[in-house]
Amino acid sequence: MEITEHIDALRREGTRLAEAAARTEPSAPVPTCPEWQSADLLRHIGSVHRWAAAIVSRGLRAPLDEAGAQAAIGPLPPDAELLGWYREGHAVLVDTLTAAPVDLECWSFLPSPTPLAFWARRQAHETAIHRLDADAAAGAPGPVVDTALALDGIDELVRGFMPRGRSVLRSDVPRTLQVRATDGAGAGPGAGAATAEEAGSWRLTITQEPPTVTTGESPEPADLTLTGPAHELYPLLWNRLSAERAGKVEAIGDRSLLALWSDAAAVRWS
Repeated sequence: MEITEHIDALRREGTRLAEAAARTEPSAPVPTCPEWQSADLLRHIGSVHRWAAAIVSRGLRAPLDEAGAQAAIGPLPPDAELLGWYREGHAVLVDTLTAAPVDLECWSFLPSPTPLAFWARRQAHETAIHRLDADAAAGAPGPVVDTALALDGIDELVRGFMPRGRSVLRSDVPRTLQVRATDGAGAGPGAGAATAEEAGSWRLTITQEPPTVTTGESPEPADLTLTGPAHELYPLLWNRLSAERAGKVEAIGDRSLLALWSDAAAVRWS
């Protein structure tokens, strides 16, 4: 996906999040984040948007310390004002990324062609995943995530976050997980995808060290293979959809890997 496509996704998913939150009481529980109420979700995503906008707009070369982050976020509003506060921060982030120069230099923490590409992608997925949380709190599913965004988000999680030293996805005995999206550009006969995320197939080898990831298929069967549409694999792998509720995802092999993933495949910032 291009930077402009990520910004469009950020705009779209952020609007959907606000629409879901508008139908929800601040005290409503968030089933996908059991420790949160809807108000906590809005405070979190509104804070993240302001934090990211500050880094991009100032071209900061290092992450904000706690005091700097608090200053960028500002005072948190009461529950009655949270939705408007969230919408304001979302709009500022969209405008900041839209106006940022392509050659922007600033701090980022995952491999990316440019810092601007990183922040546009990261905030698109931060917002899309939390939009699913807002839908869950509202008690009604919203639109499924677009296929291109879902494929891209699986790729960010699998190839970006999981191989990091901060990742705690480990196994005493080597185990392999194959993720195969049936709607990736590489899913059909003769398909030739231009990028790994478009190909829609990833293989993780999980050991006592950070996982290693390859793209595409392997002649060796994996311990567990997950096959299904990207819009279900995306929330499943981001731990927003249980395997039991992912009706179009087929899990073949050692299903205990699903429990390991659910417990350990958490995203850690910076």
